[in-house]
Amino acid sequence: MLDKTFDPTAAEPRLYAVWEASGGFAPRTEGAAGAYSIVIPPPNVTGSLHIGHALNNTLQDILARYHRMKGKAVLWLPGTDHAGIATQMVVERQLAAAGTVGR
Repeated sequence: MLDKTFDPTAAEPRLYAVWEASGGFAPRTEGAAGAYSIVIPPPNVTGSLHIGHALNNTLQDILARYHRMKGKAVLWLPGTDHAGIATQMVVERQLAAAGTVGR
């Protein structure tokens, strides 16, 4: 009998270990027709995720898979925050509200 709700903490560690052991996260470089990589910025701290984030990640996934199917060694790598100024403003406001700015 299945549980009423899914508990990912029961399944994910086991599955992730299998994926890592299989080498599924490493690009295959032997016989590769070149290399291809995409750097992904994380979501902004300035707001919640929206459909644009989903679209952007979907397009990057399609590009990574396309180039992998063409025989390239593909790396799809999380990157750095692309909204540094906006992020800094949010953090500074939070620090000011907590009274920790300028100490």
